[in-house]
Amino acid sequence: MCLGVPAQVVEISDPTRATVSIDGVSRKVSTDLLLADNLSVGDWVLVHVGFALSVIDEDEAQLTLQQIKQLGADTFEDELDSFKQSQIE
Repeated sequence: MCLGVPAQVVEISDPTRATVSIDGVSRKVSTDLLLADNLSVGDWVLVHVGFALSVIDEDEAQLTLQQIKQLGADTFEDELDSFKQSQIE
């Protein structure tokens, strides 16, 4: 299963790249699909296959992470593994 997973922005490298973190795992993602000037460290984004798709608020991020975890530990771990492998260079 490939879900969009909430991640928090921990660093903005340039207008098209940011480092995000999910459950202690950090990866660089593309921000090409966002308005980069509206993105700040600490923001939450919805990430899918290495792309930040949209900025979401923290409440929505936490709720979505909780719902993914409720699908089962295997589902969350599968998504985390996919996230680990989707780094943009």
